[in-house]
Amino acid sequence: MTQHATQDSVNSHAISLTVSGLANSLNIPVDTIRHYVRIGLLKPFKDPNNGYKRFSKKDQQRLIFIVQAKQLGFSLQDIQTILHQAEEGQSPCPTVRSIIEDRMIEVAQKIAAMQAMYQQMQDAMTKWQHQPDCMPTGDHICRLIEDFSNQSGDRCHE
Repeated sequence: MTQHATQDSVNSHAISLTVSGLANSLNIPVDTIRHYVRIGLLKPFKDPNNGYKRFSKKDQQRLIFIVQAKQLGFSLQDIQTILHQAEEGQSPCPTVRSIIEDRMIEVAQKIAAMQAMYQQMQDAMTKWQHQPDCMPTGDHICRLIEDFSNQSGDRCHE
């Protein structure tokens, strides 16, 4: 590479940050950024003077996008797909809409499962309020849990 080409490369990345500088600028763990580099979400350039990875303003903006997408429930694979489409000059918006619809269904299912678990916990607490504490034996550890689905009630003295 010529001296001129090296200088042009440095100039195209005039505002550059180290991994720790990028991490500190966005309050993100360094290891997270390194992971994003390993999987190709971020593509830093190498400083010609020392070989260190450096991040441009564009990388910083891309990392902000990644954080925003994750906050909306997009997986790293989803984000890779979205970024690839954008890099290819395609609008990722239809894909984004489709993915978010799928994520909404998944979240609704998780909410329903959590509500069912919460109800089960409430039922357990109601049942357990009037049951005595039992000592563990060779046959059981905690009768509250072991007898929860069994409607027989107090089996401490069996």
